[in-house]
Amino acid sequence: MILSIKPEKAGRMESAITSSFFLGALVSLVVITNPLTKIPLFLSLTEGWSSGRRRSEAAHAALDAFFIMVASLVAGNLLLSFFGISYGAMRIAGGFVVAVIGNQMLFGVKTPNDSEHGEKGSDGCAFFPLAMPGIAGPGTIAVVIGFSTQIAEADGLQTKAAMFAAVTAAAALSSFLTWAVMRGADSCSKALGPSGTRVLTKIMGFLLISIGIQFVGSGILTFFPK
Repeated sequence: MILSIKPEKAGRMESAITSSFFLGALVSLVVITNPLTKIPLFLSLTEGWSSGRRRSEAAHAALDAFFIMVASLVAGNLLLSFFGISYGAMRIAGGFVVAVIGNQMLFGVKTPNDSEHGEKGSDGCAFFPLAMPGIAGPGTIAVVIGFSTQIAEADGLQTKAAMFAAVTAAAALSSFLTWAVMRGADSCSKALGPSGTRVLTKIMGFLLISIGIQFVGSGILTFFPK
C-alpha cells in the first residue's frame, strides 16, 4: 500500500518549514547587524547635520544594506560554483566567521561590522561606511551566503523559492529595524545608555556564537552521506 501526503497537509508542512526558515534568518541577521550598536557610528558620522538630512541618510543606508544582502543571496551560489567550493565547506567557513565575530562582541573587541572607516564631512556616508561595512559587513554577508547554501540544497523549485522569499523578507525586516534605530538614534542612545548598549551587545554576541556553531555542525554533516 502506497502512502500519499494530502496536498493540504503538504502545504502546511511547507508553510511551517518556510516560517521556521524566516525566523532563523531574521534572528541571525538582526543579531549580526546588531542595529543598536550602529547608534554611536551614525551619530558620529552625522554630527552637525540637520534632522532631515539624518533621516534621508538613514533611509539610504538601510536600503543599500538590503540590496547588498540580496545580492549576496543571489550571487553566493554562483561564486561557490565558480571557485568549486562545496556548500558544506562554505557553511563551515561562514560558521567560523560568525562565531569569531560573536566571540569578539562578547568579550568587547571591535568586530568587522563595527568599522568606523571614512571621514566625517559634508559627503554622504550612506553606502560607506554605514551600509558597508557598518550594517552589511563581512559577517552579514557570510550569514546570507550560509543561508543561500541551504536554499540550494533544498528539494523542489517551489520550496527553494519560498526559502529565498523568506530570507529576502528577513533581510528587508532587519534593514527596516536598522533604519528605525538610526532614525531614532538620539532617543535610543539616551534610553539605553553606555551600560545598556554594552549588555545588549554581549547578549547578541553569545547568540551569534551559537548560530555560528550551528552553521559549522550542519556543514560537517554534509560531508557524511546518509
